[in-house]
This record gives sequence, C-alpha cells and structure tokens, in this order.
Amino acid sequence: MGRIVDLCGEVAAAADEGENGLVLPLEAWERLGQDWEEEDIEDAMSFVKDSLLQSELVEAADSLSAHVLEILRPFGTQAGFDRLAAGQATITVEAVAGLARRVERVEEILEGFGETSRPEHRALDALKSRLMDLGIEKEMWEGDDDLPEEEREN
Repeated sequence: MGRIVDLCGEVAAAADEGENGLVLPLEAWERLGQDWEEEDIEDAMSFVKDSLLQSELVEAADSLSAHVLEILRPFGTQAGFDRLAAGQATITVEAVAGLARRVERVEEILEGFGETSRPEHRALDALKSRLMDLGIEKEMWEGDDDLPEEEREN
C-alpha cells in the first residue's frame, strides 16, 4: 500500500494543469514507467484527478451552501416566514422548501469532511419547522364553519 501512495504522491507532484484537466508530462511518465506498469500509473493519475476534483467540489459546495444559508436565513424568523407564506417574497415557498432540503443535505455531507467550521443552523432549523407546519392549520380546521371561506376552498 505504501508504494501506491508513493506513486500517487509522485504523480501529484509531477502533474500539470492542462486544457482538459490534469496531465502527466511525457518525461515524468517515462521516468515513472521505469518502476511501474502503465496501468498503475494510469490508476494513480485517475486517483489524483479524483482527489483534486473532490477537494474542489467540497470547496465549491461549502461556499454555495454558505450563500444559500444567507438567502434562507430571513425566512427563519416569523415575520420573514409570514411574508413568504403570504406570497410577498421574491421567491416562492416551494423554491425555499427545495433549497432548504438540499442545503441541509449538503451541510450533512460537508460535516463529514470536517475541514471547516459549519455555519449556524438555527435559522434553517426554524425555517424547516415553519415549512412543516405550513398548511396544518387548514387540515386541523377542515370542515369547520369557523374557517374563512377562502381558506376552506384552498
């Protein structure tokens, strides 16, 4: 296992950014080919590419998640949620619910990498709770004559 790790380290050190991603210069390929099979070098190159892409993906997801949390934060307050539910926000309830679900999953995955501190989730938790409660009032009063007519029809 140690030899493969050494090969991956050599490949990572020798690789350059090319037009279509990471490439191994011919002289490095020939040098490594003296001690390694071509398949091993290709596997190491693939592993190094995947590792770099994964790091970039985590960094991009971390940044995107932080920005989405900032967008969603105002809807975690009662006043912000009331504006959203009344259709007075520039985004729909469905869009906010979808963003909240997806950012929650991204945050769960990013916690597994543990390289950066995660943002505060209280506003997201409050928003999710309000989204779950949305519409329950109508179901609770279903068939009740005290419910305003416009709410009975919806």
